[in-house]
Amino acid sequence: MSTLIKNVLENVTFVLEFLGLVAILVMVAVLAERLIARKNHTTEKILTTKKIAMIGMFSAVAGILILFDIAVPFAPSFYKIDMSELPVLLCGFAFGPVAGVLTEFVKILIKLLFKPTSTAFVGELSNFCVGCSMILPATILYHIKKKKATAIVGSAVGTIVMSIFGTLFNAIYLLPTFAVMYGMSLDNLIAMGTALNANVTNVFTFVAFCVAPLNLIKGVGVSVLTFMLYKPLSPILKAAYEPAKKSDLAKEA
Repeated sequence: MSTLIKNVLENVTFVLEFLGLVAILVMVAVLAERLIARKNHTTEKILTTKKIAMIGMFSAVAGILILFDIAVPFAPSFYKIDMSELPVLLCGFAFGPVAGVLTEFVKILIKLLFKPTSTAFVGELSNFCVGCSMILPATILYHIKKKKATAIVGSAVGTIVMSIFGTLFNAIYLLPTFAVMYGMSLDNLIAMGTALNANVTNVFTFVAFCVAPLNLIKGVGVSVLTFMLYKPLSPILKAAYEPAKKSDLAKEA
C-alpha cells in the first residue's frame, strides 16, 4: 500500500487524468443503461447492494488473473496477454455495462496492490481503456436484447472494437509515451518488433503485426471462455441477484 501511495504522489497529474477518464466511461455506461432501460420499459436500478457485492467478487478474480500474464512470440517482451477480461465480461453480461466498467477499474486497483506500477500507470491506463473498449460494446448490445445471438454478436463486435482501438491507441499514444518514459527513440522500439518480424518497419506495421494479433487472440479467447462458463455460473448469478428470473443466456444455450 505504501508503494502504491508513493507512486500516486509521484504521478498525481497523470492519476487525476486517469480517474477523469474512468469517470467519463462510467458516465457513458450509465447513459447506455438508462437508454436501454427506457427502450425495454424496465425500472431496474443501475447499482444495488447485491450488484456491488458481485462487482467486488468478479473484480477480485480479475485482479488475480491479470497477474498471470504471458509473453507472446510475435511481439516484444513488454507485450503480454492475460485473461483478466473474462470475469469482467461475465459481470457485464450479468449486471450491465456499468458493472463491467467498474469491475475493470477495481481490477486495476487490485493489481496495483499486489504488483506496483512499473510504467507510471501508463500500462494500467492502457489495460483499462483497451479492456473497456471490448466490455462496453459487448455488454451494451447484449442488454439491448438479452439473447444468445446478441451475446455472440456483442462479443464479436467488442473483439473487433478492442483490436482496432488497441492498435490505434498503441500507435498514437502508448508507444511514443513509453519511448519518452524510458529515454529511448521510437525507432529502437520498432527495431524490437523488426527482430521478430521483418515486415515491421515503422510504428504502423509494428502495431499491425505485434499488437493487433494480441488483441484479437485475447478477445476471441475471452469470448469463447465466457460462453463456456456463463451457463454453469448462471444459477449462482441468478440466486445472488434475481432468484425469480432465469438467465437469458442459460435459457437459450
